[in-house]
Amino acid sequence: MEGIVLLVLSVFVLLVVLSKLKSLLVAKPKHNLPPGPWTLPVIGSLHHLVAGTNIHRVMRRLAQKHGSLMTLRLGEVPALVVSSPQAAEEVMKTHDVTFSDRHVNATLSVFAFDGKDVAFAPYGERWRQLRKICVLELLSASRVQSFRRIREDEAARFMENLAASAGAGAAAVNLSKMISRFINDTFVRESVGSRCKYQDEYLDALGTALRQTSGLAVADLFPSSRLVQVLDTAPRKVLACRDRMQRILEQVIQDTKEDVDRGGEAAAAGTGREGFVGVLLRLQKERSTPIPLDNDTIVAVLFDMFAAGSETSSTTLNWCMTELVRTPEAMAKAQAEVRAAFKGKSTVGEDDLKGLSYLKLVIKEALRLHTPAPLLVPRKCRETCRVMGYDVPKGTVVFVNMWAICRDPKYWDDPEEFKPERFENSNLDYKGTNFEFLPFGAGRRICPGINLGVGNIELALASLLYHFDWKLPDGIDPKDVDVSEAAGLVASKKTSLILHPVTRIPPANV
Repeated sequence: MEGIVLLVLSVFVLLVVLSKLKSLLVAKPKHNLPPGPWTLPVIGSLHHLVAGTNIHRVMRRLAQKHGSLMTLRLGEVPALVVSSPQAAEEVMKTHDVTFSDRHVNATLSVFAFDGKDVAFAPYGERWRQLRKICVLELLSASRVQSFRRIREDEAARFMENLAASAGAGAAAVNLSKMISRFINDTFVRESVGSRCKYQDEYLDALGTALRQTSGLAVADLFPSSRLVQVLDTAPRKVLACRDRMQRILEQVIQDTKEDVDRGGEAAAAGTGREGFVGVLLRLQKERSTPIPLDNDTIVAVLFDMFAAGSETSSTTLNWCMTELVRTPEAMAKAQAEVRAAFKGKSTVGEDDLKGLSYLKLVIKEALRLHTPAPLLVPRKCRETCRVMGYDVPKGTVVFVNMWAICRDPKYWDDPEEFKPERFENSNLDYKGTNFEFLPFGAGRRICPGINLGVGNIELALASLLYHFDWKLPDGIDPKDVDVSEAAGLVASKKTSLILHPVTRIPPANV
């Protein structure tokens, strides 16, 4: 009997061993991956990326050698870098559904409220419903138009503050900081109905969190290692910033609830309609949405709107002024246009913007030369597919290097120069159909806030050019103005833009 048992156990062990050997010996299907730089054990391609602080610049240099569709391995994480309009079209149009998920690593997961928001949420019904609410109640053309009075009020207030500074001995101002405050005030009023009294703390926490997302955190590179997840401090630092922002957003929600109870929320918004936060709270109370709007979801959605709406718009407006100061000919042309259109008015309104064709070219050129999100928002391959004859395995992270595409001499003359005139006789637009110029992305995951973001920029830029002349601090030549970019998801100007405003046409009430 014992001999039979031993025989059965021996056969069982032999079968297990043979099964393991078979799995090891059977060749796994080999993917025809796009080319890429040589890799090292464990770290993969990381040694190629430490050559610079701005990853999108390093990726462009690598792509110039290895091709517009390039494979990298970031620790354990397989990655695809797209650096041409043709490859971008295949990813964001031909295979849009396949690449419609977001890549969310350990740091980004903390930053984006564990994917409960809109920007980083996985593709699916929940994401569609949240995006639909945001578009209908805040970002549609009609809603953007309804916020016109807010934009005009905030732009006038911004000009008054600048004029007061210019009158105090023409002192230099930190225009970058003032732009950030203006955009944030405008967007919060459009969303909530009033300025945020916690603005300084919120902007500080947001800026710190964005800087933490700029690097290659170890936890992001080795997601399977529990030890690494515990030891890496980057996600914890982001969590501390997120907790600060969450407390502020929860307070904004509570303030709005109290205002709604008093019946004053719509009036405070200055539009005669309830603000975005009020809409979310009403929908939550009515339980009328296909997906539940709990407090955590509302906080996450508001975080998206505040972060994306304020950070990218202030970055673009800052780059507009930076490049105009660096290019006196373009500055003179833009100022001549706005001053001829407004004809001595003390206040600029949105109706006055309709004929400002050159101003719109300036914004387009700033978006081209300084794409707000250089690598857009990283996508993830949902299932193995073929792109331009190469295999892209499921789970691959996809970076579309729009910064590189927008500076590629194959598609742009003098691509490193600021030339708004390049768009004069061109049909190129940033709405997602011209794949050599996609500062806001394309396809299902295109940024839904284009109208609101550009609307907040246009009036402010026209006002800055109309009311003031701008002088650099003594000893600084226009071409010496720093144009280096801060590291991070958003390529903001690394150093503040310091200028002397000289009042040319005094704004109202000054």
